[in-house]
Amino acid sequence: MSELTLPTFADVVAASERIAGVAHATPVQTSRTINEALGAEVFFKCENLQRMGAFKFRGGYNSLARFTPEQRKAGVVAFSSGNHAQAIALSARLLGIPATIVMPHDAPAAKVAATKGYGAQVVIYDRYKEDREQIGRDLAAKHGLTLIPPYDHPDVIAGQGTAAKELLEEVGPLDFVFAPLGGGGLLAGTALSTRALSPNATIYGVEPEAGNDGQQSFRSGSIVHIDTPKTIADGAQTQHLGNLTFPIIQRDVNDILTASDEQLRAEMRFFAERMKMVVEPTGCLGLAAARAMKDQLQGKRVGIIISGGNVDIPRYAELLAG
Repeated sequence: MSELTLPTFADVVAASERIAGVAHATPVQTSRTINEALGAEVFFKCENLQRMGAFKFRGGYNSLARFTPEQRKAGVVAFSSGNHAQAIALSARLLGIPATIVMPHDAPAAKVAATKGYGAQVVIYDRYKEDREQIGRDLAAKHGLTLIPPYDHPDVIAGQGTAAKELLEEVGPLDFVFAPLGGGGLLAGTALSTRALSPNATIYGVEPEAGNDGQQSFRSGSIVHIDTPKTIADGAQTQHLGNLTFPIIQRDVNDILTASDEQLRAEMRFFAERMKMVVEPTGCLGLAAARAMKDQLQGKRVGIIISGGNVDIPRYAELLAG
């Protein structure tokens, strides 16, 4: 994959203009408790307060807004465990585009209901036995749909990068930036914006301990494929990084860290109790990693992307109590 084919910060800037007035410019929150615990100045970019509850709306809307009239008429197909599904479904509704979404049988019920509520047709599959990418390609070929994958697409990456762009434009240069990592769309976009606006920052991607394909890929120099990981971080149950996201991460990110499910539960409780926010497990990855390396963050300015807040209420209560 030639570097010339990769999205750039200029694409992020164009995406920010495209989604302006449609996506929320989400708030940046701080916590005295966290600042004291880490000995740092920490800024949370709250994408749990984004439309449909996650950063995915940015990339979804940016992608569909670039469709030709022919593509808009034919429709879009996407595959997702939930947040990209909702992002594409809502964006398609706003733009008048028919949407078909391939979702796993064990996706959170709230995410499936929301996706259907936005008007999308949902196709269910078994994530442990079937290949969602192949299902998506087959539907696209059969019905003439345009496939928008959840992370490995230049317009998706550019759209996701607008979150970090807003964060850095609001708070200024940072010493460290932490972003959750699944397939790499958010981390790659975050890296593009951070290298442009805060070039000396140390950038970390954070993925579930049970699914550290990104860490393995980063350290081996080639994309590693794994079985679907079993983790409460359903938004990061990906099996591999993308052909576009990996080279950006390899070039611009400093390292890939991991967090255990127990760490994620603890941070969910922190966000609920101390910051009065509902954050899904995947959205807690950045804080979990930052807390684990607090000794290195002393006296530093730290940015953490909270990726989303979509979690079933019964499941949420169970995780908080666990």
